[in-house]
Amino acid sequence: MDEYQIVELVKDWYRTTSIKAARNFLLNDRTIISNESYERSYEHNPSINKQVIGYVYNDTTDFVTTLEFPMLEWNFIRDAYLYKKGYVIRGYSPLGLAPLPNLKYIIYCFTFTSSTEHTRITHYEFKDRLVIELIDLDVVANNLNLPKIISSVLGPKLLSENNMIDDELYEINEQMRRKKLFAGHTWKDARHILYLYFDIDDRKLSKEVLKISQAYEQVFRPYRVVYNIKTWQPVLV
Repeated sequence: MDEYQIVELVKDWYRTTSIKAARNFLLNDRTIISNESYERSYEHNPSINKQVIGYVYNDTTDFVTTLEFPMLEWNFIRDAYLYKKGYVIRGYSPLGLAPLPNLKYIIYCFTFTSSTEHTRITHYEFKDRLVIELIDLDVVANNLNLPKIISSVLGPKLLSENNMIDDELYEINEQMRRKKLFAGHTWKDARHILYLYFDIDDRKLSKEVLKISQAYEQVFRPYRVVYNIKTWQPVLV
C-alpha cells in the first residue's frame, strides 16, 4: 500500500466503524484493530507483532494547533521507533509487549470539537472535518537524529536485554527535548508559538509561524488529507 491507499483505508475505517478506539494497529492484511484486540490476539498468536505496519491514533481535540501540527506530540514517535528497533518499554505501553519490527507508518486521525471558549476564534475551517496525517517512521527518525541519540544512551544492548528502564527513557527525552529543530525553537517552544497564533489569535507571530511550519514539513514529511465528514471527500483548508 502507498500513502494514499493507507489514508483512504483509515478514512473508510473511521467512516464505517461505530466504536473507534483511540489506539489502533494497522496490519499488513489491510485491517485495523484496536489496541485491546491486538493484545488479545497476541496472547494466542505472538507472531501478530510482525504483521503490524502502522499505528493509528484516533482522537478529538479542541486545539487548532493539534489539527494543524499533530506530529508535535513527539513522545510517541520516540516510543514507536524504539519498538521498531527491537526495544520494549517496561510496564504499560500502548505499543504492546513485543517489538514491532515492521512498523513503518504513524497515522494521526483527528476531528474537531469546539467545547471551550478559546477555540471560537479560528476553528471554523475545521467544522465537520477529519484530519488524517501520516508519516514514515524511518524517515522522521533519521531527521530527528533518533538512531544516534538512542545509540548514545543505550549502547550495544543485546535484544534479549532490550527492556527500557525509566532512566534511559528520560535521557532520550532530554536529548530530544533540547534539540532546536523548528526554526531555532525546541519542540515545546515551537508548539507554544503555534498555540498562541492558532488558538489565541496572536497574529503578530505570523512570520515565526511560517518558519516553524516549513521546518515541520522538512522534519516530518507528512502526507496529509482533510476530509469533509458529511461527504467524505477531500477538502482544502
